[in-house]
Amino acid sequence: MKPRLTVIGAAGRMGRRIVAMASESGQFEIVAAIDRQGHPDMGKDAGFLAGVATLKVPLTDTCPTDADVAIDFSLPEAIDNTLRQCLENSLSLVLGTTGLNREQRTAVETAAKTIPIVHATNMSVGMNVLFSLVGKVAAMLGEDYDIEIVEEHHRLKKDAPSGTALTLAEKICEATKRDFAGCLIHGRSGKDALRQKGTIGMHAVRAGDITGIHSVIYGTAGETITLNHTAHSRDMFVRGALRAALWLAGRQPGLYAMTDVLGIE
Repeated sequence: MKPRLTVIGAAGRMGRRIVAMASESGQFEIVAAIDRQGHPDMGKDAGFLAGVATLKVPLTDTCPTDADVAIDFSLPEAIDNTLRQCLENSLSLVLGTTGLNREQRTAVETAAKTIPIVHATNMSVGMNVLFSLVGKVAAMLGEDYDIEIVEEHHRLKKDAPSGTALTLAEKICEATKRDFAGCLIHGRSGKDALRQKGTIGMHAVRAGDITGIHSVIYGTAGETITLNHTAHSRDMFVRGALRAALWLAGRQPGLYAMTDVLGIE
């Protein structure tokens, strides 16, 4: 039996691609497409909005009671409503929303005691492989190598640095026993901006329609090593989210990561 899928934020750029690719995959039964109250496309067919065949699933602001799993790539301010609706309807949740504050992350952790949730700052299979590598590389190279992270996104992205860049830094800090809160340097300016040993430089670029580029630079006297991931389109995030939704259906309550979905450490 196909998992019955609800797409939250279905009228947004990511939501439309999730609807389209879930429909095209033939692996899901799309039962609901949700967006905020008052959205100008409310009532329109989700398939029509996504540019695929009509699905007879109108855009609504109400979560159904007959779904198995929801995918949410909407905005941080919607997370409380998403969690409430998933809890009320016993829905598993694949959460790709970034920019959550501490209270919102705590709310996700609390909800995961009741429903299964996959939460990831980046659903890409390739990026999750990079997550597993960056700390190991930093630990192998040692303290003589400076580390800088550069992330590039489109001009409309609101949060900076990206959730993905912060996860890369967290993985490095875990592997090298750095204090995450104290070691990040967000850009540099001024006449006395020399690099401090042990810090991680964090730099955000916003330009045009860049989908997502993340580079981790390890440099010392005589050589530089760069690990890079480039997203060619949003489809890579959607593929990962759909893979997570298939994996999550029927799981026990808990907070899972994409490493659980992919079986990597």
